Amino acid sequence: MAARKASGSGDPMAELRAFGLTYPGAHTKSPWPGHLDLAVKDKTFAYLSAPGDPFKISCKLPQSSEDALTLPFVSPTPYGLGKSGWVTAELPEGSVPVELFRAWIDESYRAQAPKRLVASLAPGSDGPVAGGAPAEKPRAATKQRAAKPAARSRTAQQKPAQRKPAQRKPAQRKPGKKAPARARRTG
Repeated sequence: MAARKASGSGDPMAELRAFGLTYPGAHTKSPWPGHLDLAVKDKTFAYLSAPGDPFKISCKLPQSSEDALTLPFVSPTPYGLGKSGWVTAELPEGSVPVELFRAWIDESYRAQAPKRLVASLAPGSDGPVAGGAPAEKPRAATKQRAAKPAARSRTAQQKPAQRKPAQRKPAQRKPGKKAPARARRTG
């Protein structure tokens, strides 16, 4: 896979962030300093370093994490995320394999996004739609409810008994306990 710098902006991280934002429902969030992450429905699908910081990206790769971990600049994501297929790439200054990271963002989005948003993507493509244009937002489908089976009618015998309103019971002392001392009036 050939390494290349981002075309256009000159900043590979900005290009990857812009690519991630073309997915349906994608937005940025900054949970802590030094990050400007990609999320869908507030669920992060790519942790990206903030502009000006060294290049670092973390994505959830359920299908390709084992292959990704064979690369020298990739390690399992810390804080227990590596157990779930998250990998982190840290690159020194120089060329960045942008196409590789686009594929990571695509796989991670598909793993983290709700199924209805994933269904709106072009099948089998590395990106929101074939050709790289932003995908249309899914239209709100009118919900058609399945016909419910006819409710069984209850006869008078099957109706549950109505509850009587709760009545307050006088407080009772536990056996062996003395009643609290009352103040005596002297007069």
